[in-house]
Amino acid sequence: MRGTMIWFNADKGHGFIRTEEDERLIVHSDGFTDGEPVGRCAGNDVSFDRETIDGEARAVNVAAVPMANARRARRRGY
Repeated sequence: MRGTMIWFNADKGHGFIRTEEDERLIVHSDGFTDGEPVGRCAGNDVSFDRETIDGEARAVNVAAVPMANARRARRRGY
């Protein structure tokens, strides 16, 4: 599945993802494949699996999706 990070708080150890179907899923710090995000992550595209654990829908195996058309800053010659 794909979605967008809403927010993640490292101190609390969890955050939320909005799916393409507009569902809000919780993600815990151990749900990331490459470690939890550092810094601002709101709006970042992610891929993930949806699982129900203890009656709660969660995002697991969460990984950042690289931006397809990422633009680089131009160097100015001052």
